[in-house]
Amino acid sequence: MKKYLFILFFILLNSKVLASIKGNIIYNLNNIDNIFFKFEQNINGKTENGECIIQYPKKIFCKYNLKNKKILVSNGKSLVIKSLSSYYLYPLDKTPLSLILDKNFLIDAINNSDGRIIEDKFINYNFSEKDNEINIFFDKNTYELIGWQTLDIYQNLSITFISSIVKNQKLKKNLFKIPKQN
Repeated sequence: MKKYLFILFFILLNSKVLASIKGNIIYNLNNIDNIFFKFEQNINGKTENGECIIQYPKKIFCKYNLKNKKILVSNGKSLVIKSLSSYYLYPLDKTPLSLILDKNFLIDAINNSDGRIIEDKFINYNFSEKDNEINIFFDKNTYELIGWQTLDIYQNLSITFISSIVKNQKLKKNLFKIPKQN
């Protein structure tokens, strides 16, 4: 009997901790207009890194540390991936990034999801929307977004880790302007 009471107590305590963390993550997200961060992205074993700025809702500018000067830009409607030798234009709403860049969607999805603690360091929320499955990760102590995992538009596993986060900076006016094709 004591064993069952202990298990019940542990489950209740864990759910209370998760609820508190969820509230803090949502509070943190509500107070972010934009974030600047460094990233490392792994797509099917190929690693790239660089810096990004997200402005909610749905705008992003990423500059990759590559010789081909790759950038990724979304103005909230379209997504462009451009390098010295290529140019790809996609409707943003056809990509999982559309959901990650939508702060209100994230808050609702987190509110309606049960998080799980990973290695007593991270909180993970998993949700599916518009044929996209998204795993999003937060630091358990700071409540900061630390990365996500999705399938890209070509169904490749894409894992993105972020670090060196700076919030609510003054941004250049035309930063999220879609670049022209070469």
